[in-house]
Amino acid sequence: MVDPPSSDVRRAVPRTDVVLADPQLAEAIERLGPALVKQAVQRAQQRCRTGEVAPESVVAAACEELPRSASALRRVLNATGVVVHTNLGRAPLSAAAVEALALAAGATDVELDLASGRRGRRGRSALDALAAAVPEAGGVHVVNNGAAALALVACALAGPGRPDARDPAAQRRTEVVIARGELVEIGDGFRIPELLESVGATLREVGTTNRVHLADYAGAVGERTAFVLKVHPSNFVVSGFTSSVGLAELATLDAPLVADIGSGLLAPHPRLPQEPSAAAALRAGADLVTASGDKLLGGPQCGLMLGDAVLVERLRRHPFARALRVDKLTLAALEATLTGPVSPVAAALAASREELCRRAERICRAVADVVEATVVTSEAAVGGGGAPGVSLPSAAVALPVHLAEPLRVDPVLPIVGRVERGALLLDLVAVDPTEDEALVAALRRVVAAD
Repeated sequence: MVDPPSSDVRRAVPRTDVVLADPQLAEAIERLGPALVKQAVQRAQQRCRTGEVAPESVVAAACEELPRSASALRRVLNATGVVVHTNLGRAPLSAAAVEALALAAGATDVELDLASGRRGRRGRSALDALAAAVPEAGGVHVVNNGAAALALVACALAGPGRPDARDPAAQRRTEVVIARGELVEIGDGFRIPELLESVGATLREVGTTNRVHLADYAGAVGERTAFVLKVHPSNFVVSGFTSSVGLAELATLDAPLVADIGSGLLAPHPRLPQEPSAAAALRAGADLVTASGDKLLGGPQCGLMLGDAVLVERLRRHPFARALRVDKLTLAALEATLTGPVSPVAAALAASREELCRRAERICRAVADVVEATVVTSEAAVGGGGAPGVSLPSAAVALPVHLAEPLRVDPVLPIVGRVERGALLLDLVAVDPTEDEALVAALRRVVAAD
């Protein structure tokens, strides 16, 4: 600690322009911009005024105050055991998708046909990749998230502003037939029925909370029906005295059938036998499938629309679709997710408990000299509103519970685990193996400072 400040010391605080002219801070301005660097300098100057920092050390103190990037977002290690963690940004992108983001950050041919020099279909290669991943789909389109996809469907097929609304028959088609047990809340207080009604659709609820039959749907379908909606209750499970109607049965009704599968699984997955996929839904007779791209697909936030080519084109050309358009970064990351290597989400779903235990053992040995750490088996979750009730066999490093907060606020690499059984568990199912050394380093650093 520097001696208590005197008036001379306060006058000796170097001027802001002098500090900013230092080569170290000039380089930081190129990387972070002048505003963030100036704020760091001002904090260092204040420390100098209080006597915490000597005048000749203000530049060094300012360098210590500099943020790691121009964004306030922090890289976090997800050791919660929830693979798709909404609070941590849902699906982590693959290295290929991250590389695609960097490429797309500059000028690209996102909407230009280089061969002809004319305007091209926006994001054609990403759309082609999505179509190739789900051959059952006659047409595909991408919007900015899953809720937007469903809103566009309701707006285009049941909303008052749809292009065919001048047709008297079409004017009457404003009802969306949906089971009462599928009027779900999708998170943060947002609800499917309110979303549909916000774009002008009218809900025709059928069945009861726990049971619905094909006859209920058939009795509701009529000249006012815009479409029948089947919503997968992806974030809860109803058990007991229940019944529901499958897509194959609903496809026999005289109305378009839309399936909102939620989590974005494109094809059936052996570990998630009850989770609907886009391919299976289309084979069962759905005219259109909507889903999210940043959950089980493992890509960026976006909404996927797959199905009948004529219907998809109608949605794509609706005026509201422009407001939901995705940017070039999303298109690039989505394409790389679809065509590139296995995504982190897919890798986590395929991880074996035996391998996770071996990784946990290596981590425990690496920190044995500084903290008591043990290997425990654990049960992980898919998360992100997908596969509720499904447990993924996993393994974790068990640590003293008092380390939970220090690890979570570590300035270099925050690690978020979960407290269970009176211990802090760092579950490895969603931790990439290449991050194990960083986890060990963070753990040793936090224990040393504890």
